[in-house]
Amino acid sequence: MRGRVVSVNISDRKGVRKKPAIEAFLKTDYGMEGDAHASSKWHRQVSLLALESIKKMQDKGLKVNPGDFAENITTEGIDLLKLPVGTKMIIGSNIEVEVRQIGKVCHTRCEIYNQAGDCVMPKEGIFVKVLKGGKVKKGDEIVVGT
Repeated sequence: MRGRVVSVNISDRKGVRKKPAIEAFLKTDYGMEGDAHASSKWHRQVSLLALESIKKMQDKGLKVNPGDFAENITTEGIDLLKLPVGTKMIIGSNIEVEVRQIGKVCHTRCEIYNQAGDCVMPKEGIFVKVLKGGKVKKGDEIVVGT
């Protein structure tokens, strides 16, 4: 299965929409450098959300874009929810990540939830651990099951 990176998103604070970046560095066993969620102390180092999930919210009338759900990497062409925990992926030419969690518990209602009465990230986002780091940028290919 193959897909691509639609957007790379970063924020130095938690609980806010992430801003698109030209590129970012994924550090081994840490996450996205400069992002508030990066840490070697937990398994949710980098978050991914499919563009297809964002389009569901757009179809409900929301004006949302990649990064608005606080995902680090917006993907296209991969059904992220069908990837079991433990699935490995290659992003670009050398980044290796492993799925560690599918979805999350949303303890507080985010800005998107308050606008729409729903948010896709807790149900459709996935979280990966960085096994081998490198630069990630828009347009990079993602290969599943390496």
